[in-house]
Amino acid sequence: MSNENKSIHEFDFQLICDYFSSLERQGPGSPEVTLKALSFIDLLTDESCIADIGCGTGGQTMVLAQHAPGKMTGVDLFPHFIDLFNLNARKLNLQDRVKGLVCSMDNLPFQSDSIDLIWSEGAIYNIGFERGLNEWRKFLKTGGYIAVTEASWFTEERPAEIDAFWKDAYPEIDTIPAKVAQMQKAGYIPVASFILPENCWTEHFYTPQVAAQALFLTKHAGNKTVEELIAAQRHEAQLYSKYKAYYGYVFYIGKKI
Repeated sequence: MSNENKSIHEFDFQLICDYFSSLERQGPGSPEVTLKALSFIDLLTDESCIADIGCGTGGQTMVLAQHAPGKMTGVDLFPHFIDLFNLNARKLNLQDRVKGLVCSMDNLPFQSDSIDLIWSEGAIYNIGFERGLNEWRKFLKTGGYIAVTEASWFTEERPAEIDAFWKDAYPEIDTIPAKVAQMQKAGYIPVASFILPENCWTEHFYTPQVAAQALFLTKHAGNKTVEELIAAQRHEAQLYSKYKAYYGYVFYIGKKI
């Protein structure tokens, strides 16, 4: 595998954290898409408990907190992300009901049947879509919701280059009907699914990286690993531009039976 074809997971955690902490969002998305997904969630109140799993620095969490009632807990593996998350909550005067915690998504600090809404944008792939849906279900109250974005194929067949890239980076990638079926099998009523628009990838994710990449390369001048990381991110953006008709992120929203 060439350096530019490396998966993001092949790089040092701290390096990944340093790079992505400079970005408002650590994955494709937008405030508009977050709010569209939220529109499918019923019956949230000031007493509701919401968990954002793999929250990053909280770009989507702060949007949720400004448009939904309840107390929100963001969890992420990277302490620096959580430091920035809590700082962002204070900047928006949300600190009384929005808290960030450092923990792994496969060892969550929640009680069974205690959460009204589990949110996860661009992060469930770290544990796997099916595993995440099954393991996180116990934390939800009956009638509670889960809303996640997941890389998905839009077509049954696609060019060999992009098929090989994604199957190496995330073997669980599958078609939308297959993902909906997995959600149903895990014990949820599939409430909605919709494709994230192109600007979630371009305007809100890849474009902001251009300036961040230049700064990061200057900061780590001569560091070959950093150069490989940036090459990998640029290659990923090029692949998206070339093959965006075949794949993207999809929001999947389910209700615990």
